[in-house]
Amino acid sequence: MSDSITSEIKFEIELDPNRVPEKLFWTAADGGVTKEEAKAFMLSIWDSKAKETMRIDLWTKDMPVDEMKIFFHQTLVAMSDTFKRATDDEKMAATMKDFCDYFAEKLELTK
Repeated sequence: MSDSITSEIKFEIELDPNRVPEKLFWTAADGGVTKEEAKAFMLSIWDSKAKETMRIDLWTKDMPVDEMKIFFHQTLVAMSDTFKRATDDEKMAATMKDFCDYFAEKLELTK
């Protein structure tokens, strides 16, 4: 008998006839999320056998470009934080944060 617990995260994508995403929904019952709508998501999965990252990047056709820029910026900031927690490499995490600041400045995201 195992003490392991299984948790599920589910993505549901509604496509138009050309298979372009019109609506994205996600469910994470353990987190209290049930069929919440989203405009975009990025999923990265590490394949340790092939030593490469597999990715799924989807966004709805009505995702505004200005929101996509903010989404990318916030994702980059979160990746910097995750990198710091995962590697404890403060110097590189700070360098990544510097790039995030530069990214936001060039896209005029900071007011």
